[in-house]
Amino acid sequence: MAKAAKELAVERPREARLRRPERAHRKLTGSIMIASHTHLDRVERHRSSGEIRVRATSEAGRFAPGPPLTWRRQRGHSRGSIVLNPNRTYQEVLGFGAALTDAACYLLQGLAPSHLEPFLHELFDPGAMGLNVSRICMGASDYATEIYSYDEGNPDPEMQRFSIDHDRRHILPILKRVREVCPDLFLLASPWSPPGWMKAGGSMLGGSMQRKHLAAYAEYFLKFLESYAAAGCAAEAVTVQNEVDTDQDGLMPACLWGQGSETRFVAEHLGPRLAERNIKTKIWILDHNYDLWGRALSELADANVSRYVDGVAWHAYAGQPSSMTLVHKAHPDKHMYWTEGGPEDLHDPLYQTNWTFWSSRFAEILHNWARCIIAWNLALDENGRPNIGPFACGGLVTIDSQTKQITPSGQYWALVHYSHAIRRGARRIESRGALKGVSHVAFLNPDESCAMVLTNAGVDKRVCLRLSGVETEVDLPGDSVVTLIWNG
Repeated sequence: MAKAAKELAVERPREARLRRPERAHRKLTGSIMIASHTHLDRVERHRSSGEIRVRATSEAGRFAPGPPLTWRRQRGHSRGSIVLNPNRTYQEVLGFGAALTDAACYLLQGLAPSHLEPFLHELFDPGAMGLNVSRICMGASDYATEIYSYDEGNPDPEMQRFSIDHDRRHILPILKRVREVCPDLFLLASPWSPPGWMKAGGSMLGGSMQRKHLAAYAEYFLKFLESYAAAGCAAEAVTVQNEVDTDQDGLMPACLWGQGSETRFVAEHLGPRLAERNIKTKIWILDHNYDLWGRALSELADANVSRYVDGVAWHAYAGQPSSMTLVHKAHPDKHMYWTEGGPEDLHDPLYQTNWTFWSSRFAEILHNWARCIIAWNLALDENGRPNIGPFACGGLVTIDSQTKQITPSGQYWALVHYSHAIRRGARRIESRGALKGVSHVAFLNPDESCAMVLTNAGVDKRVCLRLSGVETEVDLPGDSVVTLIWNG
């Protein structure tokens, strides 16, 4: 991490809410430093028409600034070029982020304040990495310090025992700090399991939901939403269940939900109860893999479900991202959201350097109508812990359990190229051009600036980028991710 940090240029924002003392800055171990743009910088850039700012991640550096490019009048034919058409737009961006699981918050809470505060600013400050979407767990996931729900024990349909006290230890304190750094943080809440007494088998580990408890479970959701709102951490969206189609062999908090049960829960219980209480939290269904697109189509075809559902949440562990486009075409009024995916093997030798793998995947996800990209655990330790499940995943970053040094993953270096440049409310614009080994996606931001991410999984190459009568040439190092930003 120390080597990677030295390779990055650092510009602290003049209007930052927290000023880092110079001495603390020098002492910070494992700081992930990302260039920040000040307000005055932005004003000057708007005055410099035609300049294209460049950031690149490759073997030579991480998110390093490159020489600016300029537009020139087009010449010759467009064969072999990437052609942009800002007049043809697609989905609106919600944002980018990672899950603040119980495990991640536990590790963050264990950092000294002199390390934690700068780190949260590097991640969530809109002038730095700019993460602005996160996923939280309603009760224990497999990445938790213990198995818990908010109402364990004998059946309690009136929720008299309901309590979020577990989350007050480290989840809510971290969420509050993150919201101070990023006031526009969007929170998605997902349960891995209902309380055990609601399920066949009586345990949070595996099993299935019992329909006789659907009304009580709707009350459980409302209690959670109201409690979190009262704690200053309101959730803007919920999913019915993380990964509806697996019980994970009873090895971790999980729950099977039949399609009929999810349909009935949304249409007859959760949707109406949120409406009655005037709670604006959005409902997203499925929260599982691409290969379950048929289930999403069927549920949305039910008018009683569709009236309460904002969109569909997707994972990438099975199937193809084109499933999102298929569902979008059938239901263009519903939104697509990518809510989980991360390093599946912490001990992968490419864990720290597979940025082109992740960036190519992100580009494909965005080309298939996803409004957000939420990576899995924001942080885990060097052993993929805390973990009460069977999977040894890696985090967006690793926090060493002994030294507290922070090591970014290849997924981290890919994500910064998107989150730093593409703002909430941006619209994806058309980008055409099939070049071997090159992925690309482009956006028009609300301030009319344009951002484009190019991923080159092959050898060094030069590509021509064309836009409305002008063009420029971009050098893409082998195995690189390059972000371009210019004023529209």
